[in-house]
Amino acid sequence: MFIFFKILITALIVVIVTEIAKFNDRIGGLIAALPITTFIILFWLHYENNSVEKISNHASYTLLYVLPTLPMFLVFPYLINKFGFYWSIFFFSVLITAFFFIVLVHFFTKKYGYKIL
Repeated sequence: MFIFFKILITALIVVIVTEIAKFNDRIGGLIAALPITTFIILFWLHYENNSVEKISNHASYTLLYVLPTLPMFLVFPYLINKFGFYWSIFFFSVLITAFFFIVLVHFFTKKYGYKIL
């Protein structure tokens, strides 16, 4: 039952942000840029009595995994105007993110011996 409650609350927040974005794209973008999902996850982890180390690790890995997505957000506005939504999202954005993810994994593993997978 608790899992359904978590799904309902989390989905409700996504729907609210989507509706705000339809009304005002600037405010919607601002809210979407906030780490709302991460805050929700951290709250659920804490509420379910996970260790501080587990919660801390989640926040650290989230930061590392956000980095390879940032270049996609830089080029997506150009791509959507040139190639349309579906090509931009499903092909180019996935390729760009995958490329930078591989670079990140290789960089952290080789340079620092830090395994992120």
